[in-house]
Amino acid sequence: MGTVVDAANKEANGRASINKKVTVVFVLGGPGSGKGTQCANIVEHFGYTHLSAGDLLRAEIKSGSENGTMIQNMIKEGKIVPSEVTIKLLKRAIEENRNDKFLIDGFPRNEENRAAFESVTGVQPEFVLFFDCSEEEMEKRLLGRNQGREDDNIETIRKRFKVYLESSLPVIEYYSAKGKVKKIDATRPVGEVFEAVKAIFMTALDFFP
Repeated sequence: MGTVVDAANKEANGRASINKKVTVVFVLGGPGSGKGTQCANIVEHFGYTHLSAGDLLRAEIKSGSENGTMIQNMIKEGKIVPSEVTIKLLKRAIEENRNDKFLIDGFPRNEENRAAFESVTGVQPEFVLFFDCSEEEMEKRLLGRNQGREDDNIETIRKRFKVYLESSLPVIEYYSAKGKVKKIDATRPVGEVFEAVKAIFMTALDFFP
């Protein structure tokens, strides 16, 4: 475990910020709030690159690299992958991609993630897109989709909500105080939600098709 963190810290200290000018939008919302669907729409309409912290960790594990093996072992042992490790993967993905506009989905998961990301990359989000959805609605959606998915039973879903609320709300409150949170009522139908998303992107980024 120490090796991964040390390597990430070394990299962070050696090159303390991302070496190009980028626009980053954090996408936050509870399980079942529809983040994934809307991220796909944003990519298609506004040319962003969608980065999911979870997908990057899974890809690193699949690659069979030494780093990936260590991440896999941490997860197996029930340990939380340190912020520095996830941020290192996000930083690498941003630097290796020719695009300069990124949606970072499901990250930062907590206040410590947030502080570490800004400190390591030198990047602050342009804004935070927050899909606000009632627990009741998210529960209904999760139970209605993916029947038979083992993590979609009612007890597990409620635990996921609890973790999400406790860890993510401080991040939302931090950026709210800076006027950077764009809140969307995610209980509405997908098309209506995307109309609201489009309006935000066109206004916040002076986007002209």
